[in-house]
Amino acid sequence: MSAVVSATDARRSRVRLFIVTMLFLVTTVNYADRATLSIAGPALSKELHLDPVAMGWIFSAFGWSYVAAQVPGGWLLDRYGSRLVYAFSIIVWSLFTMMQGWVGLLSAGAAIIVLFALRLLVGIAEAPSFPANARIVAAWFPGNERGTASAFFNSGQYFATVIFAPLMGWIAHDYGWRYVFSVMGALGVVMGLVWLRTVYGPKEHPGINEAEFDYIRDGGALVDLDAPKEKRAPEAGSGWDHIRQLLSNRMMLGVYLGQYCINTLTYFFLTWFPVYLVKERGLSILQAGFIATLPALCGFIGGVLGGIISDAILRRTGSLTMARKIPIVGGMLLSMSIIACNYVEGQALVVGFMALAFFGKGIGALGWAVVSDTSPSEAGGVSGGLFNAFGNLSSITTPIVIGYIVAATGSFNGALVFVGINALVAAFAYLVVVGRIERVMLKRSS
Repeated sequence: MSAVVSATDARRSRVRLFIVTMLFLVTTVNYADRATLSIAGPALSKELHLDPVAMGWIFSAFGWSYVAAQVPGGWLLDRYGSRLVYAFSIIVWSLFTMMQGWVGLLSAGAAIIVLFALRLLVGIAEAPSFPANARIVAAWFPGNERGTASAFFNSGQYFATVIFAPLMGWIAHDYGWRYVFSVMGALGVVMGLVWLRTVYGPKEHPGINEAEFDYIRDGGALVDLDAPKEKRAPEAGSGWDHIRQLLSNRMMLGVYLGQYCINTLTYFFLTWFPVYLVKERGLSILQAGFIATLPALCGFIGGVLGGIISDAILRRTGSLTMARKIPIVGGMLLSMSIIACNYVEGQALVVGFMALAFFGKGIGALGWAVVSDTSPSEAGGVSGGLFNAFGNLSSITTPIVIGYIVAATGSFNGALVFVGINALVAAFAYLVVVGRIERVMLKRSS
């Protein structure tokens, strides 16, 4: 029997591994583009004479439009499919990123307005990205591989800092902050064109063989997710009815709350962390770019490890609830170590506690695996859009709240406590509110 299984495994193609690698690379570029402003921020704020409150509002501009466009972006994915919508998204957000470098040609007042507007446009363009990631994982991966796949693409957010923070820091230091936006925007356009040439659904991909297709389908992959509408099962209700049902589900509300709090850690890292290193710890922009890589690398390792741990628990226990909750709750409790930075002086200890906190955050960042596990097949994009909308409200609140805390106290101490408390609330949400994790079954409207 084992020989037969081994022979089957040997014949099975591995296209899904290429697909998740593409998701990882696109997510890496996605988060690098989000972080351009934080790397350029110290020099940009000095040139444009921006105080912490003004910087907080500019950092938040991305979040306002990103959140507002989540559900429309999810609807576009459900209506037109992941491949084309995602490709358009990548190319457009990259063009808007490139244009941010041009604000240096304007007067200070006009530059602030245009920069805020361009960050709003980047947010709109990026809105379909993570719901698309979740839909693609649900279509390409069986249930027992979904946690690892989701954790792998999600770890691109940390890998972006590992690879691009030193690069962007060097560009800003040697050539000026404007070139950070130009280089990253051009890279994104190239990535969008590569995506169009290489990524397809399971039924359309020229490289997949029958053995792999049968394996992912029989394991629970939603292989018909991007099939033409006439070939799909009848939908249960309208888009608004889907939203109403999802918002009335206690499990999903707990997941939304948890993701909001988890993303508070993410957006501290993407917005204020380099500024914290420069303003609070006295580093140069170049030093901050390089030092930021260690916490990011630990977050990347934790992210991949969290998915592996989760799928291992699932195979051992058969309990999806245990498999997702144990890493999430444990990782969030570990992330509270960020508060310890307030009580140490040496730069090595600060970076060490930050690294530990982001390692925990990486382990616990399994929200998109939960979305792939729970989203109804007929509303995967809308479900992912709702999840990302709630989660990314923190992209608005985090930079603004921290900006006010720093302006009022002259210190980041209160900001780190704020971030740590959010990690605790995320653990509470999954422990108490979420309950059993299972796929939502929508009721058909009468």
